[in-house]
Amino acid sequence: MRAASEVSADASARLSPRLASRVSPNQPLPLEGHDVVAGDAALVDAVRRHARGTADDLLAGLGPLGRLAGSAEAREHGRLANEHPPRLRTVDRYGTRVDEVEFHPSWHWLMERGVGFGLGGTPWATSSDEPGGLDAHLRRAAGFLAWSQVEPGHACPLSMTYAAVPALRASPALAATWEPALTSTSYDPGLRPVATKLGALAGMGMTEKQGGSDVRATTTTATPTGPAADDPYVLEGHKWFTSAPMNDVFLVLAQAPGGLSCFVVPRVMPDGTRNALEVVRLKDKLGNRSNASAELELAGTHGWLLGEEGRGVRTIIAMVSATRLDCVLGSAALMRRAVAEASWHVAHRSAFGRRLADAPLMRNVVADLAVESEAATALALRLATAVDRDDPLLRIGLPLAKFWVCKRTPAVAAEALECLGGNGYVEESGMPLLFRESPLNSVWEGSGNVNALDVLRALGREPAALDAWVDEVGRARGADARLDRAVDEVLGMLGELLADPVGAEGLARRLAGRMAACLQGALLVTGGPAQVADVFCASRLAPTADGTFGALASGDHAAIVERVTPAVP
Repeated sequence: MRAASEVSADASARLSPRLASRVSPNQPLPLEGHDVVAGDAALVDAVRRHARGTADDLLAGLGPLGRLAGSAEAREHGRLANEHPPRLRTVDRYGTRVDEVEFHPSWHWLMERGVGFGLGGTPWATSSDEPGGLDAHLRRAAGFLAWSQVEPGHACPLSMTYAAVPALRASPALAATWEPALTSTSYDPGLRPVATKLGALAGMGMTEKQGGSDVRATTTTATPTGPAADDPYVLEGHKWFTSAPMNDVFLVLAQAPGGLSCFVVPRVMPDGTRNALEVVRLKDKLGNRSNASAELELAGTHGWLLGEEGRGVRTIIAMVSATRLDCVLGSAALMRRAVAEASWHVAHRSAFGRRLADAPLMRNVVADLAVESEAATALALRLATAVDRDDPLLRIGLPLAKFWVCKRTPAVAAEALECLGGNGYVEESGMPLLFRESPLNSVWEGSGNVNALDVLRALGREPAALDAWVDEVGRARGADARLDRAVDEVLGMLGELLADPVGAEGLARRLAGRMAACLQGALLVTGGPAQVADVFCASRLAPTADGTFGALASGDHAAIVERVTPAVP
């Protein structure tokens, strides 16, 4: 591998004299032509650490994804998908209601490859006896983290498709109908019966105007049409926020005679007729603009009961758990892309007579961002391995990571943007897109408060969850005194808060942040580079840490910056 500066110089030399005269030697070329998987040392190290099968084979299998993700072609499709957002077409030329959303061809290019790389429901159909089967979810997580750096919006339908499969298994008959298409690696857009499709995508309809995260305030009703278990229900109501309305099937909450229940709602009925599901409007969002998010009107809409009546939250929580994992992976991906762009820029940009990367203060900033990115990657992939192993750490690790990693992402994106100066504030750099996207994963699948409170629920109701956290951080016991002190402080705080549940609620964020940081510290101390672990423990676990990037203790952080800077073959 050659240094990025050498590649930049070679690329400039190959330009025609006329074009070369227009290229400033102090303007970095776009970050293109690198391998997003093999070039991410933190991702590679995490895969090697956690894979139960052959890590080399797993990483080699992700090679085509990594190389395509770093290509100019993929970058251009990501740009176009956002510059040409989806459009709602409610009726056809004859006035017939169709409720279709039209996407730019670049969206379909991205989706075809994301599904083809197995980033939808595919891991659930991979047997542990198959090659790579022991690490199916780890492989998918590493691929999702790498591929969603190309364009984050299309990761939403991939995520919901992945997450729907375990929830569907609450009803074997419904799972048998939908799993083959949801776990397929064929992208087959268009509204048709699932039996005629090579592949399908899933979505979720939970929130309503009056409830938001309080799904028990749901007012949508579900009335059975007959006594048989496979008779559909008729749903009436309004869903306030449903992403990817062109997906083939949705898991929807509604009030049935037996209480709040979960239903499988297809866009197209088995006989080929359209289900009565109207797309009222598409949301005009801050970011995530390539992905359509809609208000849906359910009026005479047919749905099939998933699980038991009155147990809708328990049924759909399997889907929420999996999408929370993808929120963590998606935030880690945003961090990695932002830090890659920043480190690439400072390696090729000079100011005041030296490269920015050689300026101690800029190096301090980029190194600090690199450590944050590595910690997020380490935690995200550790949780993915917990899915492969049915590890109880998931119960507490997911809300901890969802709270902490997603909260840290906007700060990382903003600081990385600033590393590019005015160039970073221009759309062409891609940084504004990352900045707009950065708060979203903290909002989706339960805001920060919801996840912090979920940590308290896990601690209060499920002793195995705390035991799993203690076991995980305990593996690093004695390796770093700063980490040991932080863990002891958390255990002391837990004793006080669990004795006072009312007071605990007001401190839930503080607790979640400290528990998550300790978890990240333990993973880095036991499996990360020594210098990265040292910087993390010194800057994140000290009681006086204020979260300001670029305030690391004095020292030479060049190796950390080099580790995170992309290289082009």
